[in-house]
Amino acid sequence: MTVRPARRIGGPGRRTRTVRRRSAGLTPVRAGAALGLLLSAAAIYGLAATSAFGFSDLRITGATITGEAAIRDRLGLAKGTNLFEIRTDPLAEVLTEIPAVAAADVSVGLPGTVTVDIRERQPILVWRVDDRRWYVDDTGLLFAEAPSSPPGALAGLPVIADDRLTSRALRVGSTLDPVDLDVARRLASLTPAQVGSAAAGLSAGVTDQNGFTLSSVPKGGWVAIFGFYGLSQRTPDLVPAQVVLLQQLLHQAGEANVATVILADATDGTYIPRASPAPSAAPSKAP
Repeated sequence: MTVRPARRIGGPGRRTRTVRRRSAGLTPVRAGAALGLLLSAAAIYGLAATSAFGFSDLRITGATITGEAAIRDRLGLAKGTNLFEIRTDPLAEVLTEIPAVAAADVSVGLPGTVTVDIRERQPILVWRVDDRRWYVDDTGLLFAEAPSSPPGALAGLPVIADDRLTSRALRVGSTLDPVDLDVARRLASLTPAQVGSAAAGLSAGVTDQNGFTLSSVPKGGWVAIFGFYGLSQRTPDLVPAQVVLLQQLLHQAGEANVATVILADATDGTYIPRASPAPSAAPSKAP
């Protein structure tokens, strides 16, 4: 039997080719990309730092009641402030802290412009206490002081004269009692024709003594006392029936003969006639 020597697995050690990897060093492509990034960063920095992008012009729209001066003061933007550093959302939030501003939008544009678009609260009437006046919105908020002669369409707003002692504490930011607001809106919306009057106009008010009243304009005519109202008893829903009763009483007595109308409820009302002028003294016949 012939015995052959065992073959070694794998045979003699093999030589393997050494694989050389490319160096991770800076290649022309990578160098170009890096240079591009540096140039972009430098350009952005240059744009942000240049005076050509400094704030110079503030454009405001919609600030009819608020006034542009109040908007400028609240924003506090200094001339030359870089537009890239102006954050518009916080500025809009600051503006909504003004009671008259319902919403605000602030945007930045070129050249050097900040634009502010204001949406103001809408007044439904003017509330007057002594010589002070405020615009009131449909929530009862006294959101801005009103001048004695409001501009434009604001001049046609009805005025409620509040002579109550506690109302002297009212100020911008105060909110009217919901019942008072409801009654005031109902009375302020009336026209002379709706109450059967030939007066030039009507004036609504509220006092500590009589509650809500409605007077003919000009002064010297009649005064209707509507009284006091609450949430559960004698609610503002009584007003329409009182208006009908007022119309009936003025017609029945003759408007020129009425001084005061007292409207106790929807069906109970009376009036106080105007005092007749005293007769003039007869001319003396003595020589």
